[in-house]
Amino acid sequence: MFTKMKNIDSAFRYVRGFTMLVIVGCSVICCYTVYKSFESVSQTRDKVYILANGKALEAYASDRRDNVPVEARDHVRTFHKLFFTLDPDDKVIKTNITKALYLADDSAKRIYDDLKENGFYSGIISGNISQTIQIDSVAIDIKEYPYRFSCYARQNIIRTTSISKRNLITRGSLRNVSRSDNNPHGFLIERWETIENGDIGVENRK
Repeated sequence: MFTKMKNIDSAFRYVRGFTMLVIVGCSVICCYTVYKSFESVSQTRDKVYILANGKALEAYASDRRDNVPVEARDHVRTFHKLFFTLDPDDKVIKTNITKALYLADDSAKRIYDDLKENGFYSGIISGNISQTIQIDSVAIDIKEYPYRFSCYARQNIIRTTSISKRNLITRGSLRNVSRSDNNPHGFLIERWETIENGDIGVENRK
């Protein structure tokens, strides 16, 4: 009698232990499955599919902080190219300057107004002068906000008989703003100023 009870008790403990082991195993598997599901959904959200020329291209979304230096440098380059690329056409000048002023605060507007008042743009048109800019480098300091920048460039002032080359160094800071069609990078240039703009040399045109 006692032997049977002992065997029954041992069998019950064995079954109970086995059942608990199965429950723990199932719980671990469920938790792992839920974790992998959330991870998969998160990765899917970071993927964007772009349809181009009938082909689906996969792109990945990333935190803006990962791209701040790249976007900031491109913002500064874009502004300077728009502001300093001029042709002897009033419409072209206004179009470029208008686009440039969307990317900067009133410090750029003041410089534009001073140049306009001094007859700079009128001289460009009347003298059939074109001006181009070559950006050598843009230095961005993202350790502190707003981000400070320095832009190093060269200007070519193209006249009928000659090409004047000038050195250009500017600096300012970048503040975060909302992105828009007029400002796709979401930065605004503040306290923009020219540090150096001196002649390098003159090349005669043939």
